[in-house]
Amino acid sequence: MKSLNRDLLVLSKKTSVNKKEIELEVKKLHEILLQVESFENFCRVNEVMDLNNYKVIQHPVKMERIIKGKSLKPFQFINNKN
Repeated sequence: MKSLNRDLLVLSKKTSVNKKEIELEVKKLHEILLQVESFENFCRVNEVMDLNNYKVIQHPVKMERIIKGKSLKPFQFINNKN
């Protein structure tokens, strides 16, 4: 598992929290976030609207090529399907 440096805010209702409990909670959150933040999930919930060619791109490989480029061309937009 890749270890990422990220800032997480963990709130607890307990007045005294053990350091091991916090580390375990952060580890679990990290595992959940790795699954949720995958590019496959990103492609599932987003699409690229290309108004230059009047196309909506939903294919993950094509989306990756467009998104990982230096910048989007004019009139190309990342659109959330929600």
